[in-house]
Amino acid sequence: MTSFGFGRDLVDHAEGAYIHTRDGRRILDFTGGVGVLNHGHNHPRIVAARQRFQQERRMEVHKTIFSPYLAVLGHNLAAVLPGDLNKSFLPNSGAEAVEGAVKLAYKYHGGRRNTVLHSDISFHGKLLGSGSLTAARNTFRFPGIPGVVSYPYGDLAALRAEVDAARDGAGRCDVYAILVEPFSASTMRSCDEEFLRGLRELCTERNIVLIFDEIYTGWGKTGSLFYFMRHPGLLPDILTTSKSFGGGKSSISAYVARDPIFHKAYENLNDALLQSTSTTYYGFGEETATAIEAINVAIEEDFPARAREIEAVLAPGLRRLRADYPDLISDVQGAGALWGVFLHNNVRALDLVTKLLPGKLARDPQFATKVVTGAVIDTLYRDHDIYAYYTLNGRNPLVVGPPLVATEADVKHFLDCFDATLAIGLPRLLSRFVRERLSTLW
Repeated sequence: MTSFGFGRDLVDHAEGAYIHTRDGRRILDFTGGVGVLNHGHNHPRIVAARQRFQQERRMEVHKTIFSPYLAVLGHNLAAVLPGDLNKSFLPNSGAEAVEGAVKLAYKYHGGRRNTVLHSDISFHGKLLGSGSLTAARNTFRFPGIPGVVSYPYGDLAALRAEVDAARDGAGRCDVYAILVEPFSASTMRSCDEEFLRGLRELCTERNIVLIFDEIYTGWGKTGSLFYFMRHPGLLPDILTTSKSFGGGKSSISAYVARDPIFHKAYENLNDALLQSTSTTYYGFGEETATAIEAINVAIEEDFPARAREIEAVLAPGLRRLRADYPDLISDVQGAGALWGVFLHNNVRALDLVTKLLPGKLARDPQFATKVVTGAVIDTLYRDHDIYAYYTLNGRNPLVVGPPLVATEADVKHFLDCFDATLAIGLPRLLSRFVRERLSTLW
C-alpha cells in the first residue's frame, strides 16, 4: 500500500468519515478502518468515555478486585446477543479471540476429539493457531495446531463428508469444532441460510462446537447487528468479535459462549484459569469502558439501519457502474456497508500488465488484478481524495466499506469519483500507475 503514496502523508487529525492531512487535504476514508471504524474516526461519545475514565482516575486492572466495567460489558454483550450466548471472554485481538474459542471447544470435549474444520477461504488471523486455521497461503509456513482440515465454503454436502471421514479409533466422531465466517469480508462471499441451518443441525447432531467468526462483520456492518442474526433462531455455540467492538479506539476482542459449553469446559475451580482470564490485559479498565460505550452507540444510533441506508444508495450505484464498465468490473458483491468490486479478470488487462512489467513480477496469477485494482485506488486517492483498499485474499476485490457514520452525500460523492476514475480507461490508469508508482519495485 505504501507504493500508492499513502505512507508518505502525515495526518493532522481525523473525524467521522474524513482524514485531514498536514498539507491541507481532506480525504474521504472509505476503508472503514478495515472493519475497525464503524463509528468513524474519533466518535465524540467514544472519546468522551475515555476522557471520563482518565479524568476520574479509574482503576485499570487488578485481578483480585471486582471490575464493574468487566461485569457491565459481559452483561451488555449477553443482553444484545440472542439465546444463551452469555459467557464472554475479552482478549486483545481477533486472532486471540479465535484461538480462545477453539481452545474452549477442545476443552469442552476433554481433549478426546482431535479434528477442527475451517473453510477453504477462511481468514481467522496470523498467530500460530489462528494462522493454521486460515486458508490464505503465505510465503512461509509456520507450525500450527494439529488436526486441521479444510472444507469448501458453503458446501454442506462436502462438509458432511469431511465430518464423516474424521473418526477416532473406535469409529466415533473426532471433530471438536467447526469454524465459519457467515460473511467472508476478505472474499465478499456469504453462506446462505440453508447452509447455516444445515451446519447448525449437523453440529447439534454430532455434538460439535460451532464457532461463528464475525470479527469484521459485527456491530451492524452488513445490515444486521451480526450477519447470522438475519436468520431468526440460528445460534452458534461460540461467537467471536473484535475490530469495531472497540469503537475505533480500544484494542479489545471477545468470544462469547453459550452456557452449556462454558459450564462443561471451565466452570470449576481446577479449570477456571485455563481460559484467558488470567492474562495481564484481560478486562483492562479503559478498554472495557470504551467497548461499553461502543455498544451503546451501535444500539442507540441503530448501526444496522445505517448500514441498510448506505446499501440503498451504494448497491444500485455499484451495479450501475458494473453495467457501464463491463471491461473493468467483472462482479459486485456485498451487504450493508461492506462491498467488494472485482476488477479486471480479462485478457486485455493481463496483456497490458505483461507488457508494462518485468516477467518475474507478472508471474503471480493475481498480479494483473492487483495492479489494475491498485491503479484505481491510486487514482481515487490522488485525483479525488478518496482512500480505499483491496483485500489480499481470494480474487483481491477493491473494498467499498465506509464507516457507518458516512452520509448519503458521502456515498454519492464516492460513486461519482469512482465513475470518473473508471472513465479514464484501463490503458491510461495502468500506464500512469506502473510508471509513477510500481517502477520503484524493480
